[in-house]
Amino acid sequence: MLPVSPEVKTNPLQKANFCSRLFVWWLNPLFKIGHKRKLEPDDMYSVLPEDRSQCLGEELQGYWDQEVERAQKDAQQPSLMKAIIKCYWKSYLIWGLFTFLEEGTRVVQPIFLGKMVSYVENYDPTDSAALHEAYAYAAGLSASVLVWAVLHHLYFYHIQRVGMRLRVAVCHMIYRKALRLSSSSRGKTTTGQIVNLLSNDVNRFDQVTTFLHYLWLGPLQAITVTALLWMEIGMSCLAGMAVAIILLLLQSCIGKLFSSLWSKITALTDDRIRTMSEVITGIRTIKTNVWEKSFIDLITSLRRKEISTILRSSYLRGMNLASFFAMSKIMIFVTFISNVVLDNLITGSQAFVVVTLFEALRCSSTLYFPMAVEKVSETVVSIQRIKNFLLLDEISQCYLLLPSDGKTIVDVQAFTASWEKVSKTPTLQGLSFTVRPGELLAVVGHVGAGKSSLLSAVLGELPPSQGTVSVHGRIAYVSQQPWVFPGTVRSNILFGKKYEKERYEEVIKACALEEDLQLLEEEDLTEIAERGTPLSEGQKARVSLARAVYQDADIYLLDDPFSAVDAIVSRHLFERCICQVLKEKITILVTHQLQYLKYASQILTLKDGITVKRGTYSEFLKSGIDIFSLFEKGNEQSEPSAVPGTPSVISESLVQSLQSPRPSLKDTAQEDQETENIQVTLPLEDHLEGKVGFKTYKNYFTGRADWSVIIFLILVNIAAQVTYALQDWWLAFWAKVQNELYFGVYVKEDEDVVFILNWYLGVYSGLTVSTVLLGITRSLLIFYILANSSQALHNKMLESILRAPVLFFHKNPIGRILNRFSKDIGHMDDLLPLIFLDFIQTFLLVIGVVVVMVAAIPWTAIPVIPLGIIFFVLRRYFLETSRDIKRLECTTRSLVFSHLASSLRGLWTIRAYKAEQKFQELFDAYQDLHSEAWFLLLMTSRWLAVYLDVICAIFVTVIAFGALILVETLDAGHVGLVLSLTITLTSMFQWCVRQSAEVDNMMISVERVIEYTDLVKEAPWELEYRPPPSWPNKGVISFNDVNFRHKSDGPLVLRNMYADIYSGRKYGIVGRTGAGKSSLIAALFRLSEPEGDICIDDILTVRIGLHDLRKKMSVALQEPVLFTGTMRKNLDPFNEHTDKELWNALEEVQLKESIEGLPAKMNTELAESGLNLSVGQKQLVCLARAILRKNQILIIDKATSYVDPRTDELIQKKIRERFAQCTVLTIAHRLSTIIDCKRIMVLDSGTQIEYKRPYYLLKNSNSLFYKMVQQLGEAEAAVLTERAKQVYFKRK
Repeated sequence: MLPVSPEVKTNPLQKANFCSRLFVWWLNPLFKIGHKRKLEPDDMYSVLPEDRSQCLGEELQGYWDQEVERAQKDAQQPSLMKAIIKCYWKSYLIWGLFTFLEEGTRVVQPIFLGKMVSYVENYDPTDSAALHEAYAYAAGLSASVLVWAVLHHLYFYHIQRVGMRLRVAVCHMIYRKALRLSSSSRGKTTTGQIVNLLSNDVNRFDQVTTFLHYLWLGPLQAITVTALLWMEIGMSCLAGMAVAIILLLLQSCIGKLFSSLWSKITALTDDRIRTMSEVITGIRTIKTNVWEKSFIDLITSLRRKEISTILRSSYLRGMNLASFFAMSKIMIFVTFISNVVLDNLITGSQAFVVVTLFEALRCSSTLYFPMAVEKVSETVVSIQRIKNFLLLDEISQCYLLLPSDGKTIVDVQAFTASWEKVSKTPTLQGLSFTVRPGELLAVVGHVGAGKSSLLSAVLGELPPSQGTVSVHGRIAYVSQQPWVFPGTVRSNILFGKKYEKERYEEVIKACALEEDLQLLEEEDLTEIAERGTPLSEGQKARVSLARAVYQDADIYLLDDPFSAVDAIVSRHLFERCICQVLKEKITILVTHQLQYLKYASQILTLKDGITVKRGTYSEFLKSGIDIFSLFEKGNEQSEPSAVPGTPSVISESLVQSLQSPRPSLKDTAQEDQETENIQVTLPLEDHLEGKVGFKTYKNYFTGRADWSVIIFLILVNIAAQVTYALQDWWLAFWAKVQNELYFGVYVKEDEDVVFILNWYLGVYSGLTVSTVLLGITRSLLIFYILANSSQALHNKMLESILRAPVLFFHKNPIGRILNRFSKDIGHMDDLLPLIFLDFIQTFLLVIGVVVVMVAAIPWTAIPVIPLGIIFFVLRRYFLETSRDIKRLECTTRSLVFSHLASSLRGLWTIRAYKAEQKFQELFDAYQDLHSEAWFLLLMTSRWLAVYLDVICAIFVTVIAFGALILVETLDAGHVGLVLSLTITLTSMFQWCVRQSAEVDNMMISVERVIEYTDLVKEAPWELEYRPPPSWPNKGVISFNDVNFRHKSDGPLVLRNMYADIYSGRKYGIVGRTGAGKSSLIAALFRLSEPEGDICIDDILTVRIGLHDLRKKMSVALQEPVLFTGTMRKNLDPFNEHTDKELWNALEEVQLKESIEGLPAKMNTELAESGLNLSVGQKQLVCLARAILRKNQILIIDKATSYVDPRTDELIQKKIRERFAQCTVLTIAHRLSTIIDCKRIMVLDSGTQIEYKRPYYLLKNSNSLFYKMVQQLGEAEAAVLTERAKQVYFKRK
């Protein structure tokens, strides 16, 4: 699914007329589609022009930039809050006036009601004037209900849109900032934290805008109501209002508590999501090291802390909701009690005016006001977090792009800089060099010498503390760990340039991608997933190189592009790509392939960030410094051309290319190519269809709770409702007695009357107290059950994901999995229990109200029954569409996160190619897609609410006029009761139906989590048969007719493998990139299940549990995976080794010195995914990790590919000594690493071609291995052949 182009379905709202907008008719076609079939992304209407992510984001960004400038002038902290207010205050204020009118109509309703009840009390059949007046009041009542409905929805629709626009604008700013973070800032934040900002923090904006106005409206309405009550019943109203004020103050204090809890919760969530994101990224490492259980424990304990804080805030929330439930009842009770104490008499009509006035207060003062306090306090915390992120350091773009005189150059003078401001020794010190067009500068040096830092200095990623860097020309950059984004292979290479067939094919040939692309299912249109599957590391490296070459830039910065490929391809890339295609460009090549140095214009050798020597190859030879001796001990591998002047042997094609200037690509390509959009393809995940099943609800409620708890909950609910309804019913009796006292039917001094009054009051008090207590019990119980079940489901999902096969992680982008863990779990912690409780309360209220009404005046059942039926049908019709839209909203949200995660991984590449703007546009396109779904979600719920309210208004009219027509048969107390309940019912009934629909929609989050709790699992971790503890004591591995594919319907990547690997010997595995070398390891570790038999020490690997198998082999993979935390924690995540063992392992991988040089040594904190180490150093840390697990079988999968040859050789030597008795399998592209192995296995396209001793293979000039060695140049080949011969005769 490509980013949405603006010519999608235009939004019918743009052309809708006034009535259609008011009653949301323009949505009807969508509901018809939803009724017929499942909605697809194409059915959604495009987002309104004024809601586009780009214009909203740029508008708010403008205000924020002004605010930052102002703050710098006044030397204070800038305030994001001010910028937001400046941007949105006008529109927000106008809609505030709507609420004012809307709440005004609420307050006049009781007055009309009172007049009608007093008409019934003083009923006189002869007085026609009074009757007409009463009809006028009934009409007034109906009209005010209708007007309220219309205003209420207009307000809510517009206010929620303001919230949506604010959220979209802030997301745009967060992503824009993420693209500009400097390297030091990257260390201060993590992908998990940014995902949390984008998922949970910005959500507060949607919620806060809805309630914010009630902060002034609530108190204002309370004052108005007090005045009206004073006119009705005098002094005693103050007692009721005092209760209200005390509760409001209490809730404001609770609000303060909320903000402190919220900041704790967000910090804990950040931690959990960051760890989760690292687990997903490093899943191969976790599986091969058998760390799943340890990580499950780690994340579960983080989750436990998070849930305990969430529970505390939920209990506060529950108290708030319980007070909403019982508040009006307490107020009415206190008012009437004080009335009795003051000896005032009131009529029935006055009693009901009091009741309805208090009911009018109920929503705005006791529900919306505390909600506003709570949301504002949470939003303040979130705005603070977002502001801190927006104030992180940005990268400074100080270099000119194009030269003034048309000359391109890279000139670095006396450059000194360091990544960490704290560290005493700078990363680079006093570097000077100049590179002009047509020159190739080769940069060599040890691991961690500062080679990649040198490139980042030229890129502008490493700001200088001294010295200058001037770069003239467009840059293309190839990172050491290749970065590909989700999309086709072709879009990865074009990267926004126009497709030109000839040029494109030439680049593909130059980068040796022809054969590889033919092997893929759809050649260069094959979709690559987020982490580059199905490409191997070497293929990714070449795609990344092809992207640079196709850009046709002026300056090429290549960070070790040959390490991931084999000798033959490496040769091809050097000759065709660097010596021919890039011949006239400025090229700076960091490399460990020393055989190419003689072709470089200049060589720069680095050691610990300082230049050891700079010059041409012949200068190096003349000065007697052998380049190799900078790395090697002795001349084991050095070239025999020590005599100056002897022509070094070069392959013929290279000689020709150096003599005759071949037309470079520059001539064939146009100077300035038109650019296009970068085509990123993030597939939408499938979503379920149909309604959320009963099973989902059952799983959700019984996640942690027994049925006994659930039954107790149901009983508490029923009891709470019965006391609530009885209280209304009782009030009608009491009003009747009061009325007769008022009109002098009873005398107050009469003993019977006193007894009756006291009896009434006693029961009334009892009912009020039990209502309050049961209400609180119910709230806390629901929150307790649901928060616990959210924790249980999270843990189930976590375990299920870690039990899923590796393939699952290739198919699903990280954003999609993280979306489940951040947004969906966030919903279950935060919104769902709240909405559930609200729904249960209102549902039971509605039932209670209806029962009381029908009991008081039986004929009200006539309009109530059709009303119920209509509501039910409407809800069903509405849910068919709304549910699909909610699911689309969840799936389109994943794209935003996936795009963010992918961009952060390729940040340097995106910035080097100046593609930030294009990636920002893509992000905006994904935001707009999500806004389409979100906007429809808002509109569909408005649609339902408008229709429900209009129907309710009709219902009020029927009841009001019915009461007047049948006045002779009715008693005033009952009329008052029924009319006051009808008004309550109008807002309640539609709220109940909407909340039930909302619960249904929110349950989709639960459904999505439950969907991940039963994923396809890999084989069991432990089986009943456990191998003996000493197994494998020999380390003999045999492959018998093994076939292997990564996914069940995928192509075979290994075919008919037969091989025996004997105990305690060293074996080398070589082959072209993509030949199936790493797949061999995957088969051995059963990352997917192999066909055929693999035995280790005579035990079939499929007969034992995965953990038993994987635990017994150590492996170091090519892609190094590090976790946030200390160096110590990375080497030994679960404290199984002593410090001494750790230092020994570091010494064996030549890292001891570097680590001892760090400020906190082994307790140095690593940034996310080890950003403060070089790639070579990361590989060495992972290798040390493998060495620590003292196993009989050690597998090294190109684990030193990014390390210089000197260090590599020392490590290999150490490994041979330390693992002399063990079986070692080494996969390598650097042939010198494996030339002294016992046997060498050569693979090609998944088949084993050769499997013999290196000496025999080199004697046979037809063997593939012989050809690979010859590609290294004659001198190098001679050295290797000699080494193989020595090893062979020594063993003899």
